[in-house]
Amino acid sequence: MSSIIGVCNQKGGTGKTTTAINVASFLALAGKKTLLVDMDPQANATSGVGISKETVEKTVYDCIINEVNPEELIIETPFPNLKLLPSGISLSGAEIELVELGKREFRLKYTLDPIKNEYNFIIIDAPPSLGLLTLNVLVASWGVIIPIQCEYYALEGLSQLMNTINLVKESLNPLLEVKGVVLTMADFRTNLTQEVIMEVRKHFGEKAYKSIIPRNVRLGEAPSFGKPIYFYDKHCLGAKSYYKLAEEILGEKIKGVYDYAEETSR
Repeated sequence: MSSIIGVCNQKGGTGKTTTAINVASFLALAGKKTLLVDMDPQANATSGVGISKETVEKTVYDCIINEVNPEELIIETPFPNLKLLPSGISLSGAEIELVELGKREFRLKYTLDPIKNEYNFIIIDAPPSLGLLTLNVLVASWGVIIPIQCEYYALEGLSQLMNTINLVKESLNPLLEVKGVVLTMADFRTNLTQEVIMEVRKHFGEKAYKSIIPRNVRLGEAPSFGKPIYFYDKHCLGAKSYYKLAEEILGEKIKGVYDYAEETSR
């Protein structure tokens, strides 16, 4: 049975897609069969794993609107154990089209149900909004990871997302829970970062992951090369941080990704 995790925050610029790509890639490196589902019309998760948006003929849009079998559209990425259900610009019109469809909140769930047992993890990158696409992500998911950047107003608007998650849990998906909150873009040299970390830990308690993702140039560069951070620069601080986050999510050590002797010498 797979674990279906949505990565959600209605604010843009929180590191949502970066988190989805790199968590998925480290779970795959751990030997887990992993499917990355790109539900963002910007399709950054698609290009971030080396798949050109221009070469994708059909996307997750065709699954949720036209009920195309997802197995026809899933793409092998260049990275071991990691597959992709891609997105594209066509998905931007899905918000309007979904309004007219029956069971509109369940379309992604219906897409994933027939294939979910083929994967250990399904990681879904949600759009930066609280529209019908994100609602579909929440209905299809069993857990939600919320990236929060270590910046001023970090928690602003988050109550709206939490209210939405609670409403979905009550009325549409009783399995849904907040799996964890991950702090991103941390600059440990500043007092602001320390204050945000304290505020988030106070607010979310044990739901706040211990692993914190730093502001890291290499993390920003990797998507332009179509690579998760491990395959771009596995020794950078950003890679090591997502490695630790993936271990927290998995609940066990990931062996074989970093050689022990190499790790202790750095």
